[in-house]
Amino acid sequence: MKTKVWAHRGASAYAPENTLEAFELAIKQKADGIELDVQLTKDKKLVVIHDETIDRVCDGSGYVKEFTLEELKQFHCNKLHPQFKDAVIPELGEVLMLLKPTSLTVNIELKTGIFRYKGIEEKVLTEVKMAGMEDRVIYSSFHHKSIVKIKKLDPDAVTGLLFSDGWINVTGYARLIGADALHPPVYQFPNRQLIKNSRKRKLPLHIWTVNDEPMMEYLAAQEVAAIITNTPDIARKIVDKKGTIL
Repeated sequence: MKTKVWAHRGASAYAPENTLEAFELAIKQKADGIELDVQLTKDKKLVVIHDETIDRVCDGSGYVKEFTLEELKQFHCNKLHPQFKDAVIPELGEVLMLLKPTSLTVNIELKTGIFRYKGIEEKVLTEVKMAGMEDRVIYSSFHHKSIVKIKKLDPDAVTGLLFSDGWINVTGYARLIGADALHPPVYQFPNRQLIKNSRKRKLPLHIWTVNDEPMMEYLAAQEVAAIITNTPDIARKIVDKKGTIL
């Protein structure tokens, strides 16, 4: 199985993360998928941004949930990439419309770990259904109640278990809550036991955030399901030659 390349918040090494510009670049760099983050505005609109505040990426300050969509659209989100002067926070619907003509998978991370954003699961499912992209989306979250709720609302939805440190028998836990894939951090690898256990349980590994080239080569050689990276162009070249086991 050939490892897929998913662009982490788009091609975020080269363009403002989680913006249409970053997603457009990921398409040009021949990514197989996009990973993005979703939160709710003050007026309950779905917006694509990672942090709970806009401070790190935009020319403003404050929590996403304290602004209306119209207010958020006034900020420029090119703080880390000044050359992209028109970059703004996109709505989820805008991103889905950009990606719909492509064949890319969309990994939607629900940012419900700090703020619960009541009703966000229903809103995201509705948005995806309106776009007609149900068969191309995987839903993930560090707040596992969100992916359980997604599965309850739509048993056919594909979910990914985001996790970091300290887990015992994470594959068993994933199966217990009905998750369809595992989303572990790259710093846990090489991890032959997790690779073995995930295969045994038929849980694809989607690994974040893989920017180190030797690690890309290792994971491609192990044929993990997907690597999530800020540099999809580099990962594309490595995956296409399939790498060698280190």
